[in-house]
Amino acid sequence: MALVGLVVYVVARRMAGQPLVAKDVFVPPVILVAIGAHGLSQVELSGLDMAWLAVTAVLGLGFGVVRAATTVVFPRQGVLWQRYTWKTLVVWVVTFAISFGVGALAVAAGMHAEARSIALSIGVGLLGEALVILLRARTSGAPFAPDRS
Repeated sequence: MALVGLVVYVVARRMAGQPLVAKDVFVPPVILVAIGAHGLSQVELSGLDMAWLAVTAVLGLGFGVVRAATTVVFPRQGVLWQRYTWKTLVVWVVTFAISFGVGALAVAAGMHAEARSIALSIGVGLLGEALVILLRARTSGAPFAPDRS
């Protein structure tokens, strides 16, 4: 549940607009993917589990790319900023709905419930978003904002 709260917090901040700090874009997906992968390393995965994990990973990457396409990236005060739009919020809602449905379908089709990793799913989606944001940032000509810490 804390993970969902964190996602809501990040989405709310990005809806308001914020400087685009490289580590804020890339570190969370890497951490979430690592947490998810570590959790899955504790589970004996069947071939069916791995197939469904591959399907959900492709979906997650795809939704991340679509989400990034709805994100506004712009220079402000000499650095890049980003802001989610209402379209981004719609993509998040659709992502959760479809991910829930695909997960339920996977379990109904024989995937072990413990092989479903919310952290991995969210991390892969954020990774897809981060990759597109990186490409857009590189073509903008403006630098990432400096780290706030």
